[in-house]
Amino acid sequence: MPAHPDNALGRFLRDRRLRLDAAAFGFSGTRRRTPGLRREEVAQRANISPTWYTWLEQGRGGAPSADVLNRISAGLMLTEPEREHLFMLGLGRPPEVRYKSFDDVTPRLQRVLDALPISPAFIKTATWDVVAWNAAAAMLLTDYGALPREQRNILRLMFSDSRVRTAQEDWQSVARYVVAAFRADATRAGADSEITQLVEELSRQSAEFDALWRDNDVAGHAAGLKRIHHPQHGLIELEFSVFAVDGRPDLGMIVYNPATEETAERIRAVMANR
Repeated sequence: MPAHPDNALGRFLRDRRLRLDAAAFGFSGTRRRTPGLRREEVAQRANISPTWYTWLEQGRGGAPSADVLNRISAGLMLTEPEREHLFMLGLGRPPEVRYKSFDDVTPRLQRVLDALPISPAFIKTATWDVVAWNAAAAMLLTDYGALPREQRNILRLMFSDSRVRTAQEDWQSVARYVVAAFRADATRAGADSEITQLVEELSRQSAEFDALWRDNDVAGHAAGLKRIHHPQHGLIELEFSVFAVDGRPDLGMIVYNPATEETAERIRAVMANR
C-alpha cells in the first residue's frame, strides 16, 4: 500500500525513536548512521512485528489497535502526554484512563492552599481521599491532620462522622449530591475498581449510603453554595469551586470562598484567634 501523504503518526514515532539512546537499552552503538533506535529494535521492545512497525512509520496499512499503541508507548518510553498524543494520532481518541493513586502533593501545590487565609481549601483524589488542606479548612471544615490517613475520605466522613453530619444544613441533599458526584469522578478517572472496597464497606455500615448508591445518580462537581453550622462559630455560608490540577488528572482542588462579607469578617476573626 502507498504511504499516507500526511503521516503525522509516522513522523511522531520516528522523532521519538531517534531521541532514544541505543546503548541505554543494551543495543550496540557501533555502525549506526543515525542516532536513536532502529525500527526493528523498537519492534522488539514493543513485542510487535518489525514489518508492522515499519508500516506504521511509513503510513501504510490500517489503523493500529489500542494494544499495539500501548506496547509502542512502553517501548519508546513515552510520557503520559506523549502517549495520549500517540493515541490521538493513531486512533483519533485519547487512551482509556489508567487511574494512578498518590498520597501526597508537591510543596508548590501546598503553598497554593496556604496562600488562601480565609478560604478553606483542600486537594482530593478521584476516590475522594483528602491529601492536602490549608489552615482554614482544618479550622472550619475538618481537622484532617488529626485523623488517620485512611479516615481522610469525604464519603467516610459524610456517612460515619456525626459531627460532619450535624454541620450540614440539609444533610440528605448534601449526601445525595456527594454520592452522585463521587460516582462521576471515580468513573471519569477509571477508578471503579479502586472504590469497590470503600463502597462495599459503606454499604454495610450505612443503609442511607447503600440506598443512594443503588439509585445510580450522577452529578457534576464544579461549583455551588455550602451552608454549614459550626459548633463554635455558627452558620457559615461558603461558595465552592472545583479546579483541575494541571498535570495531575487524579486530583481536584476545592476552594470555599466566603459567600458574604459578614462571613468573611467572621472567618478572619476565627483565623486571627486560633
